[in-house]
Amino acid sequence: MRAVTTPRRRHLAAATALLAGCVALASPAVATAQEIRVRDLTVAEREVPVRLVGYGLVVGLDGTGDRALGGYGAGHTVRSVVNLLRNFSIEVPAEKLRTRNVAAVLVTAEVSPYLRAGGRFEVQVSSVGDAVSLRGGVLWMTPLVAEAGGEVYATAQGPILMSEGGAARGLATVETTGRIPSGGLLAADLPRPDFTGISRLLLREPNLGTAARIAEAINRQVGPGIAAVEDPGAIALRLPEGADHANLLMSIGELRVSPDRRAQIIIDGRDGTVVAGGDLVVGEAVVSHGVMTLTVGSTLPETGAPGDVRVAPGASVQDVAAALHAVAAPPTTIAAVFESLRSIGAIAAEVIVR
Repeated sequence: MRAVTTPRRRHLAAATALLAGCVALASPAVATAQEIRVRDLTVAEREVPVRLVGYGLVVGLDGTGDRALGGYGAGHTVRSVVNLLRNFSIEVPAEKLRTRNVAAVLVTAEVSPYLRAGGRFEVQVSSVGDAVSLRGGVLWMTPLVAEAGGEVYATAQGPILMSEGGAARGLATVETTGRIPSGGLLAADLPRPDFTGISRLLLREPNLGTAARIAEAINRQVGPGIAAVEDPGAIALRLPEGADHANLLMSIGELRVSPDRRAQIIIDGRDGTVVAGGDLVVGEAVVSHGVMTLTVGSTLPETGAPGDVRVAPGASVQDVAAALHAVAAPPTTIAAVFESLRSIGAIAAEVIVR
């Protein structure tokens, strides 16, 4: 007897086939979602970035610079402007200068040791005087050195950019720091490490489990005995004699592994944002902070007090954070509550307040 296929059955079969196809396509992505390239987890031995620093002036401010008039206030800014003008054969008495449109700043940057002369990089700019804001300012050409009094390796200049995220949300923003993308220009080659002598990979975040997985992946894909774990922060490499080190290191860097996830809770101390993994559960606890009392999974009777916050047993970190946000708890209170939960063992995770 031949089975009769109704339109309803055909529609259900098509939907089932489509769902199965979506699951089949999604499964590999889910399986590899946590896999990260080795090059993003490690840095080659001796490939340590070079930190550069300089002292400069930001000009073109709209009256928000250092307060200095007649020799009072930010005297270092006045002397810097006097010296700058003197380089152009312009003499101006210091007591006649008003520097509300100028701010003295420190300029910092990190540069790869392999960057050549002519390469550009991002620089960070921070006020060292009493300027109110650097918004709209332009950094005057500033020499950058690796150490005070050392050789000038680069210069920096350009308009300063600032994040608009906080202002868009109505939060107070710090406008005495900023950045200049591609504002740094390398003028001389940095001392470069010996690329062919690289014999170790250093983990950006030391972890024994991650180091073991990386070594296993290298030995499986490149060859047995190539990698060995020295300690949680280093993997020794024994590259074959006469091999193309550049290609081998590139191949190793493209390998993917699943790193150990550290149990962490990160709290923004300014707006109270809480970031944590989805598998962190909060144990039973009672935390009293100021006029607020947080109860997690306890059978204590409800008091109905305005500051009484209750969360069901087995709640996640996100549940607790949502409950605290629901009562408009300030960021300092949220941070203090999670620190207290960690200290009594209700949370098995590191709490980081930024």
